[in-house]
Amino acid sequence: MKICNICHKISATDKDHTDCVQKRSIEIEDQNFKNSIAEKLNLSKNDQDLGVEVKAILEHLTKEKENDD
Repeated sequence: MKICNICHKISATDKDHTDCVQKRSIEIEDQNFKNSIAEKLNLSKNDQDLGVEVKAILEHLTKEKENDD
């Protein structure tokens, strides 16, 4: 038995819990997507053509990213 490095609970195996590993993987993928969304949409060059809704979404994602740091 060992302690899971992610949730810090006892694991019956000598590895981290499978659920914990999968959850961390999804969180990392999600964070990577949030960090690269502006680049994928090519928004860094011209944000004047964006609709109000898209600007609001990007501002929300940016604030969320800053709060996580």
